[in-house]
Amino acid sequence: MNKIKALICIIIPIILAYLLNTKFGDTPPLLKFLNPFTGFWQNAESTTVNKNHNIVLKNAKDKIDIYFDDRMIPHVFAQNDHDLYYAQGYITAMHRLWQMDFQTRFAAGRISEVVGKKAIELDRYQRRMGMLYGAENSLKGMMADPKAKEMIMAYTQGINDYIKSLKDSDLPVEYKLLDFKPEPWQPIKCALLLKQMSAVLAMGSDEFYMTNILNKFGPDVTKDLFPDYPFKEDPIIPVGTKWNFKPLPIPQTPKSFTEMMTTGIITKQKEEGIGSNNWAVSGTKTASGFPILANDPHLDLSLPSIWYQIQLHAPGVNTYGVSLPGAPGIIIGFNNQIAWGVTNVAADVLDFYQIKFKDETHKNYWYNNQWKNTTERIERIKVRGTKDELDTVIYTHHGPVVYFQKPVFSKADNVPTGNALRWIAHEESNELMTFYYLNRGKNYDDYRKALTYFTAPAQNFIFASADNDIAITPNGKFPLKWKNQGKFILDGTDPAYDWHGWIPSDQNPTVKNPPRNFVSSANQSSTDTTYPYYINWEFSPYERGKRINDRLAAMNKINADSMRNLQMDSYSIFAENLLPYILPLVNSSSLNATQKEAFNTVKNWNKFFNAHEIGASVFDLWAKRLFFEIWDNKFTDPKVPMRYPSRDRTIELIQKDSNSKWFDNVKTTKKETLNDLVNQSFIFTCDSLQRKNGPIGKDWEWAKIKDSHVPHLAKIPGFGSKTLLIGGSKSTVDALGESNGPSWRMVVELGKKPKGHGVYPGGQSGNPGSPFYDNMIDTWAEGKLYDLFFMQSPDDQSGKIISHYKISKK
Repeated sequence: MNKIKALICIIIPIILAYLLNTKFGDTPPLLKFLNPFTGFWQNAESTTVNKNHNIVLKNAKDKIDIYFDDRMIPHVFAQNDHDLYYAQGYITAMHRLWQMDFQTRFAAGRISEVVGKKAIELDRYQRRMGMLYGAENSLKGMMADPKAKEMIMAYTQGINDYIKSLKDSDLPVEYKLLDFKPEPWQPIKCALLLKQMSAVLAMGSDEFYMTNILNKFGPDVTKDLFPDYPFKEDPIIPVGTKWNFKPLPIPQTPKSFTEMMTTGIITKQKEEGIGSNNWAVSGTKTASGFPILANDPHLDLSLPSIWYQIQLHAPGVNTYGVSLPGAPGIIIGFNNQIAWGVTNVAADVLDFYQIKFKDETHKNYWYNNQWKNTTERIERIKVRGTKDELDTVIYTHHGPVVYFQKPVFSKADNVPTGNALRWIAHEESNELMTFYYLNRGKNYDDYRKALTYFTAPAQNFIFASADNDIAITPNGKFPLKWKNQGKFILDGTDPAYDWHGWIPSDQNPTVKNPPRNFVSSANQSSTDTTYPYYINWEFSPYERGKRINDRLAAMNKINADSMRNLQMDSYSIFAENLLPYILPLVNSSSLNATQKEAFNTVKNWNKFFNAHEIGASVFDLWAKRLFFEIWDNKFTDPKVPMRYPSRDRTIELIQKDSNSKWFDNVKTTKKETLNDLVNQSFIFTCDSLQRKNGPIGKDWEWAKIKDSHVPHLAKIPGFGSKTLLIGGSKSTVDALGESNGPSWRMVVELGKKPKGHGVYPGGQSGNPGSPFYDNMIDTWAEGKLYDLFFMQSPDDQSGKIISHYKISKK
């Protein structure tokens, strides 16, 4: 009996030790996680910051000084470019290592290594879309350029030197929760991060949906409901701008495409919200007499924050702005002479090609009247807790054949089977040099030179200088196409459907110092219809751009506060365009008490999506439901994925053709009218709001309905923000959704000495236990901006410096 007891006393601790040190599903190894010496307790940071640090780093070439201001923003002073980017890598890893690691694993299709089998389909998708393939090609372009290579190698070395300095207790808390450790950084990860931005901004594709629509409804309906230019528009390049170049010959539209659009015979809708605003006003409209530039890129918000603020100072460069954690340089920012910012173009740079294979081996495909060989790329997906998975991806000269059998996976919904993907992100590129030259830019010529290096994702680069120049250029590497090439799935057997070279970069649409004395963009159409080249057939709705342009045109004596207020503007031109046509159709006499109160509220609403507006809540759901009632019965088929006509086309129908056949619900015997749908959708709206939120009152206010918040990057509970009771909507300048919106608000006043103002919804640190993790969120939510501390020398400290890192070789 004593032997049994002794055996139990030995076995139970062993079992407990195993259980407490092993990760089961989403549960971290509890003994490791709760260990007071190495576990999550070690991640709590003191509010008291150590003033001085002396660090010896053998890979530094000279002394480096890094000053941290009162928001923990680093100001790096180096004696050469190598040390500048070396220090940037080191200090970014110090604050954002887990984020950098996780984002590049996500891009590379390596999440299964961390979380196991549940991420296999995501990893397959990333590999099959060619993310790693594209990053490898981009890296070739970067490493072939001596300056870009120096940037990447120094940045990589800085990250790795920080990783080497870590003990287990120092690891970010997410490593402890997910039970894995950082691996050495590789240059490919810098390229992967840039590919991920291309995926976020330029991977949306509607051509599968559009091809299904063409097959179902025919060319006449398709042309009518999905026109090549919107009903209402206010393009980025002002109407009437002259094109001062001789365009290249446009490729001839294939006869087979013309026939298809005549006869209709033919063998993930993009989501609104991934957008941005930017504008610049010339000195003739400002109080100072110098230009002011503003930018607020709209992205899916997260903690840690998407951006990392930093100042970089070395011989020949002194620049401030935001960087992407994982890539060297500053992406959006300013220096002493210029400022720049970006918004997404939404160029058509992703096409699917229907491939004709010789047989089921997929070793040969028909192209240009002959059989060509495919190539195979073997993707090895490591899966935590089980054996590796090998996935063979077939490549044609167009690119990877993404799927032969569609998985049950939402990201794959807009991917046609048996099609090869041609995507600009697969091209060799060197975007780093764009930012290298912008960071050092002094004038308009430097801006134009920098843009020649940029491939993808295509961006509307806005510019202002102390020389009193302003400009905007929808810029990227644009394929030279015939009109509508890529609106539908393309014929992969015919060379006429290939991309035919590139639009020359100096012929990308641009305008400098226009007569209206401002430039702006909000993801709307790049140009009017006179531009000779095809960039895309559809862009984001025009309302944000229209509101910005209307306000800027009326403004004079502009200052930084004027620009900040415009960034927070929540007036809805969408509501202005729709409400006058649907309010009179509501049969108010048949409404119950709650519905009548809601009707009067939205009728008297000022069309601002402010936090406390009940009218905004009613309108938002009413418009969504009305559009659903119009289109869902015709364009939703679980076996044939399609998309709805655009908001612009729907508004046009309501305004100009109230008796249109498209208002009839084809699934009922009754012939519905617009009047019917307006009333049905309004009653549905009121009843839905009442069921969910009780009687009309405070719980119907827009901020509570919208439920804005900033989630954790990996959606770890408790690591995101509180609910933010703020206004804005996706269709307003202040483009705020539930967890999507302005990821960085910046206003820069140019002059003899620039003044920058900015904020993002988060903090500098990626550690949830740090006081600098989310310390800027409230300021961002209130619509305020911090004055950005732009140091001119190490002695320029103005009382804001709270910590100093002194780095030396020995």
